[in-house]
Amino acid sequence: MINLLQTPSTSASTTAGTSSVVPLAEHVIAQSGPHGGTGGLVGRSAELALVDALFAEAATRSAALFLTGAAGVGKSALLNVAARRAEQRGFRVVRAAGAQFDQHVGFAGLNQILLPLAAELASLPARQARTLQVILGLSAGEPEELAAVAYAVRGLLFRISTASSPLALVIDDYARLDRPSAAVLDTVARQAGTGRVALLAAFRRDEAFLPDMGTQVHEVRPLDAKSAMKLVAERFPAMTSMVRRRLLAEAKGNPLALLELPVSLSLAQQTQRRSLPTVLPLTERLRTAFSERVRALPDATRKLLLLAVLDDTGDLHLLSRTSDARRTLTELSPAERAGLVRVDARTGRLFFRHPLTRSAIMELSTGAERRWAHRTLADVLPEGSERRALHLARATVGPDDEVAALLHEAAYTTLRRGDAVGAVSALLRASELSSSGTARGRRLAEAACLSGNVTGDLRNVRALLDDAAAVDPLGVTSPAAATAAAGELLNWDGDVDGAHRLLAEAITDHAPGRPADDIMLREALHTLLTVCSYSGRPELWQSFDVILARLRPHVPDPLLLVLRGALGDPAHSALPVLPRLDELISGLHRQTDPTRIVRTAACAAYVDRLPGCHSALLRVVEDGRGGGAVASAIPALLLLADDAYARGRWDDVAELTDEALQWCASHDYRLQAWRGRLLQGLLAAARGDDEVARSIADRLDSWSNPRGLGTLRVYSSHIKALSALGRADFESAYRHVTSVSPASRPAPHVPHALWLIWDFTEAATRTGHHDEAAAHLAAVRDAGIPSISPRLAMITEAATALAAPYVVDRDLFDKAIATPGAEHWPFDLARIRLAYGERLRRAQANVAARPHLEAALSTFERLGAAPWSARAAGELRASGQDPVPVMSVAGVESPLTPQEWQTAQLAATGLTNKQIAAQLFLSHRTVAAHLRGAFRKLDIASRGGLRDALTVLDQLPVDSPERRAV
Repeated sequence: MINLLQTPSTSASTTAGTSSVVPLAEHVIAQSGPHGGTGGLVGRSAELALVDALFAEAATRSAALFLTGAAGVGKSALLNVAARRAEQRGFRVVRAAGAQFDQHVGFAGLNQILLPLAAELASLPARQARTLQVILGLSAGEPEELAAVAYAVRGLLFRISTASSPLALVIDDYARLDRPSAAVLDTVARQAGTGRVALLAAFRRDEAFLPDMGTQVHEVRPLDAKSAMKLVAERFPAMTSMVRRRLLAEAKGNPLALLELPVSLSLAQQTQRRSLPTVLPLTERLRTAFSERVRALPDATRKLLLLAVLDDTGDLHLLSRTSDARRTLTELSPAERAGLVRVDARTGRLFFRHPLTRSAIMELSTGAERRWAHRTLADVLPEGSERRALHLARATVGPDDEVAALLHEAAYTTLRRGDAVGAVSALLRASELSSSGTARGRRLAEAACLSGNVTGDLRNVRALLDDAAAVDPLGVTSPAAATAAAGELLNWDGDVDGAHRLLAEAITDHAPGRPADDIMLREALHTLLTVCSYSGRPELWQSFDVILARLRPHVPDPLLLVLRGALGDPAHSALPVLPRLDELISGLHRQTDPTRIVRTAACAAYVDRLPGCHSALLRVVEDGRGGGAVASAIPALLLLADDAYARGRWDDVAELTDEALQWCASHDYRLQAWRGRLLQGLLAAARGDDEVARSIADRLDSWSNPRGLGTLRVYSSHIKALSALGRADFESAYRHVTSVSPASRPAPHVPHALWLIWDFTEAATRTGHHDEAAAHLAAVRDAGIPSISPRLAMITEAATALAAPYVVDRDLFDKAIATPGAEHWPFDLARIRLAYGERLRRAQANVAARPHLEAALSTFERLGAAPWSARAAGELRASGQDPVPVMSVAGVESPLTPQEWQTAQLAATGLTNKQIAAQLFLSHRTVAAHLRGAFRKLDIASRGGLRDALTVLDQLPVDSPERRAV
């Protein structure tokens, strides 16, 4: 077929006969077509790059590009945008499209191409002009042979594209062009040697069409999960995460499906107030695209495929149990020949070649057939299994309390294996099958509880609770209803008092009975613990302890006891629970429940055990990104950010908190957002951006004070104290740290006090409160805090040395610095080295002070902690040694660190951040941080200026201070 001057294949494409796969990080949202309307293409960056390359080449010599892919994958939308881009480049654009009803109409496709160009026919020689006029029906006569038609078309395209602007032929459904048109274009392509014509065409992957060998072909693939989620979120903002996740699973990244499937869902279904159908129904557009071949199958094959769709495991052995195995394979053969399914005899599995084939099969079945299929599958599944309960529920019409009870029990089995979204869906269906208002209300309340606490559908909680109260007014005081309502109060408005009252009453009145009741009691207790944690008020913790004592020895979740010690009051209660916590962390690689992972990691946050939770937290985040447990993914991101802050990966902190805050905003988790803002405030304070730090701290105060949220006030004080220490305002710093903890001891029920031991000591000693510093550290040691973690031991040793007035306790400082793994906490270690160097210098031990000051300065520079960098540089200068020497390149008075120098050299050669990262064994984010530092110090804006700036530096004398700096 067509090959308008052959183009060489690139790394992003292949020649015909094979297809390329370019990973996509984004997705399409177009003004028109199947992708919706945000005004342009969002995603498809690989395809747009190929289109731009095609037009760039065709501006001087003809070129062609074919796009292929499944129906609905977005080829037409790409052609639409490509046509606009061609016009912007000055191309004359001619559009055409193949159509099934025109395939037997001679030259129908060629007419679409020639009619817009009819005015140019007069420029052709008389015979060629007459040939094309006959084709267009503008003159009477018999059409010439195809060769003559092709010759005339080639001449016309050549004249137009060379006489004025280049020409772009954009053809959709190319494989459906009529044979004469396709043959003419094929001949034109083979004989073309000059001209400025771009041919951009698209055809479906399953159509019997193959371009000439050598023609560039690119396969447009389905969207990745992140891009698909972005598309759906923009088009259907009210849709809950559970429904989005189901939609993504059904559509498998097909853009047309992503935007068409929700159209058939009611608002109640989109917002999770009603259960979803087994398979999402097709709209008319999707039905047209995917139902033709299914409709042509024999009835027996369609029934077998219906069983396979509803089973959703692809297990041929299970299908064989519904009939004999030989008949099963025989009846599948027509579907295989039609290209709808693939049977893997080796593994005994059936695969649908396109996800929407499943929906087409469902659309063409009757309700009675679907109920028969569900009942048939339930009959061959084991008693007590989740799948059997689900099939029975779907086979049931009207209330059925026995099936509702089975499904209710199955929902909690689903929850225990980590699928909270599936559990909520099962509870909603169980409520629909319940005959009594009490049972229906209880199941709706439990769905509301899980929606708010696990899946992240906080906006849906109130509607579900209202539905539950309408059918069961007495159930509003149950643990499930109270937990859901309290979670809404807490997360939306920070109402700790209202949430505490609801939970305390419900838990006190609770009478254990069913396993589901114990799960709801567990959720109520965890929510109550969260309320106490945010309040920071001893009286609420005392109430919690009374409730927990009344439940012993049958506390519904032993993790509550670990949380109470390690998170509730780690300064005074963590040590007894640490062995159990270490066991839980060591088992996280086997844990599938995202809520369990996050709660375990929360225990680890203040006792320095987050690194052991890292991979499990990443799994939770990925689950949330895929539409899973968003309410767990938000704290998972923030816990990862906590760890990144402590370990000096400050660029990661910014990325993680930004993502968490976006989720908090889109899902109405306003309270959790403040933890992210704490980290942003600490970063700003550490880097000397006092205005941002002060703004965040003030916002924390204004939100927390009227609500009695003591923990948020502590966050504010921490930011203010760190900012004050950075600018050497030690009186203000002392005032802020003592508002968190008194001098006599770390405040009880204030876990953040463990993050402020060094700040308290530095502020106290700098303001002459030596006795207070000593008393505070004595209380720290008496509480056993150094035994909690090596980091806390390091800080306690160093703080004790700092608190000793008029002497330099080298043994304690050296012991602190020698702590195993001290380098894992770079900011803490650098501050200790700075204090040690300051003490040594004041004791006239300048030579001994310099290594510590140099090491501190290097770390502060890498982190971008400007106030501390300035202090370290000043101390180093006062010790008689210039700081890491000042560079004179471009008038900038800051040196490159060795890491910045090495990274800049590699970047100047043209390597990407990822390539540099691979060579230096760094993360690409760290490489980016080094380059930002280099750009700032060299006074350049981009990589383009690196080579010249480094050349100037390289020409400096070897013994110059500037050169010695690197």
